[in-house]
Amino acid sequence: YTATKDELLTRLSRVEGQVRGVARMVEEDRYCIDVLTQVAAVTKALQGVGLLLLDDHLRHCVAGASGDAERTDHLVHEATRAVERLLRS
Repeated sequence: YTATKDELLTRLSRVEGQVRGVARMVEEDRYCIDVLTQVAAVTKALQGVGLLLLDDHLRHCVAGASGDAERTDHLVHEATRAVERLLRS
């Protein structure tokens, strides 16, 4: 993910700020639905980071192993498991 490292770090910094905002909302006893809305936004932002990482993995690691069928199969299986984890979150 070195090609998208700056974008990933920017997104993660934004998520970090969102999480601090959620903590502040809890400290201030804000309305539960408003807090839940922000939790959903944080979750969506993290999913975006995950998808960016997955895209990079597929483009570079899996595509780069295309000459080695066994390695490609392993990497595709690994990526499928990652997608499953993202979908369950």
